[in-house]
Amino acid sequence: QLAKFATLESEDERTLFHWETGSDEIESLIQQLQEAKGISEVEPPSGLQASLRQYQQQGLDWLQFLREHQLAGILADDMGLGKTLQALAHILLEKESGRGNLPSLVIAPTSLMFNWRREVARFTPQLKLLVLHGPYRKAYFKTLASYDLIITTYPLLVRDSEILLAQPFHLLILDEAQVIKNPQAQSARTAKMMKARHRICLTGTPMENHLGELWSLFDFLLPGILGSERQFRQQFRVPIEKHGDEISRRRLRRMIRPFLLRRTKQQVATELPPKTEIVQAVVMEEKQRELYEAVRLTMNQRVRDEIARQGLARSHIAVLDALLKLRQVCCDPRLLALNKAQQVQTSAKLDLLMTLLPEMVEEGRRILVFSQFTTMLGYIEQALVSRGIEHVKLTGETVDRQGPVQRFQTGEVPVFLISLKAGGVGLNLTAADTVIHYDPWWNPAVERQATDRAHRIGQQQTVFVYKLICEGTVEEKIVAMQQSKQMLADGLSQPDKQQWPLDDEDLQALFAPME
Repeated sequence: QLAKFATLESEDERTLFHWETGSDEIESLIQQLQEAKGISEVEPPSGLQASLRQYQQQGLDWLQFLREHQLAGILADDMGLGKTLQALAHILLEKESGRGNLPSLVIAPTSLMFNWRREVARFTPQLKLLVLHGPYRKAYFKTLASYDLIITTYPLLVRDSEILLAQPFHLLILDEAQVIKNPQAQSARTAKMMKARHRICLTGTPMENHLGELWSLFDFLLPGILGSERQFRQQFRVPIEKHGDEISRRRLRRMIRPFLLRRTKQQVATELPPKTEIVQAVVMEEKQRELYEAVRLTMNQRVRDEIARQGLARSHIAVLDALLKLRQVCCDPRLLALNKAQQVQTSAKLDLLMTLLPEMVEEGRRILVFSQFTTMLGYIEQALVSRGIEHVKLTGETVDRQGPVQRFQTGEVPVFLISLKAGGVGLNLTAADTVIHYDPWWNPAVERQATDRAHRIGQQQTVFVYKLICEGTVEEKIVAMQQSKQMLADGLSQPDKQQWPLDDEDLQALFAPME
């Protein structure tokens, strides 16, 4: 009834509805939702390993309000503002209250699934978690009901639909929910058939190309609230998209407003620190993992042979070459001049980057992408061109350095690809509000210098810094060394035969098998 009331436009319609239902409560609730006021503040879950910012607390209050009144909605905050944290706080609060006596299910793009796992371990470690992924996932099909939270992907939602459709869930959460924007896609159809008490969409871009995508999200959340797809096209898509009808636009905005909560980074800027660092976990798919393991075994043996021949202190060139090859596999197998590498056509990290960048551009972000591999920047450039994303690039081969800088600073292009050595110092890029480190470098000071192209005097906005790190690989070891062994990091970035910093324990860690 509340959902229906929200769609009524005229006072006469509302009076008739009120007379038919006799419900003052519904009118009160819809007013609270539309004005985002009067929603009671809830106590955050006691087990949450984080302090919520004010807007995140309000997001939790809103999610709880929707749940209390059997409603659904879209949490559409800008990227980096903590949609995942707010969702996890909601899930944990449901568990602590005793309401969450069924598992909750998160469906995410493959490239983001393991980032959820990392965030669960960080913020809500007490949740009994199942990551439903990989060739052995079927072994868990009979025990789904024993978990607090299950995470799977859109492709596996379709593949495992028979099992997942049979299991009722407490919360059903779609991350990057624009994936179901095409109502005819199998993932959209399957998601809409799922059994769940409460549904939530997380997306910074609820509509990317046309209003039909928005209809598909609401058809998942609150079926019928925007009419059938045909009715929606006649009443809204055609008048708004073809004729620019402002009355229809206002009516649609009024209908969806109670069920959509969006905060931009500008709106909550006073609550944000000057610089926010976010580690994005990358998990390689099977073929890329197999390549990494093959290279690791070969390189480990080569390094061991070299050390046996001339000692550890004299083997630093062999060690660095071996580590270079492992890092290249993490970035993109095409960087390796090996026949076996050329047969691997996918890069999990490039896939993740191409998941993040379009949404960032849609939000109006200005983005710097750093890599130490100029060839990798070329591959990223190809991906941007194929998606029609405007960009500029600066490497050591760039003759006119000022040209791309000016195009970026004046807002002509939203993305700036920069090689770490060529652009890590000497540039003032305060138009940027987002920095992406595609691959980690041994010395964190070099990364900080690159970040400081944007995060410097004259910067008026919070700068979001993303680090893309392949889980269980040498990249994680690099990050660990950055944090705990500054001297080691210095030695690896500027090796000196007299001060070679590695010992056998470090080598074992760097060349350890994937976890």
